[in-house]
Amino acid sequence: METYLISILPGLLTGIVLALTGAGGTIIAVPLLMFSLHLTVAEAAPIGLLAVSLSAGIGAVIAFRQRKVRYRAASLIALTGALAAPAGLWAAQHVPNTPLILLFAGVLIYVAIHMFRHNRLDNDDDVKTSAEPPCRINDIDGRLAWNFPCFRALVLSGTTAGFLSGLLGVGGGFVVVPALRKATNLDMPSIMATSLAIIALISSVGVVSAILIHTLQWPVAIPFCVGTVAGMLLGRMFAARFAGQRLQQGFAILAIIIAIAMIVKVAWNVFSF
Repeated sequence: METYLISILPGLLTGIVLALTGAGGTIIAVPLLMFSLHLTVAEAAPIGLLAVSLSAGIGAVIAFRQRKVRYRAASLIALTGALAAPAGLWAAQHVPNTPLILLFAGVLIYVAIHMFRHNRLDNDDDVKTSAEPPCRINDIDGRLAWNFPCFRALVLSGTTAGFLSGLLGVGGGFVVVPALRKATNLDMPSIMATSLAIIALISSVGVVSAILIHTLQWPVAIPFCVGTVAGMLLGRMFAARFAGQRLQQGFAILAIIIAIAMIVKVAWNVFSF
């Protein structure tokens, strides 16, 4: 019962942050599980993946019904990501916890820096149009025109996102969204919708792989995900009252604080012996 209550609280916080900041908010799931329940990255990652797959899946279904998902691009990226996710999950079970923590901290810092840069450049139209992207929308049928540079860019982003998804229990949106911004001339609503579909598919493969190799701790995962869904519903009630840019900056600061805490934890464990 105590484990149930401790698990539901970080899930609740994850859901609130997710509702206020978007799908990238689930990246804090694994650190919260590590600090609250003293799990390793390998133990927390499958639980984080389950929360990611549920939250991103809900968003993807809504976006698909609104016809915003580019399903061909999503299918290609998700397929390559699905092939790479089990490899990342396998690596997480064989790499020592300390390097994984430091890698996760580095990812959090990268996400935070990218958010600050994205907010600063968000109103700069030249950022999107200064270079000719390899994947461009065909003016005749409105679909992406495929070529080898386009195929290569999407496969690379899918492979990277899938491996990191399995390794660290993150959705990979911090890889997919910038890749789609750079490789295509899609508008941001289509990019975000397509990213949600990709994240949901890749994360689901990671969850299934974790179940098959018995690394998903259901007594922790179920209350954590219940808390995440409850937090999402609660956060959505207040999301419209806050400015999006300030929220993104606040989340970036939170990510840096968590990253620093993870690094301090590693240093404490190393020098306390």
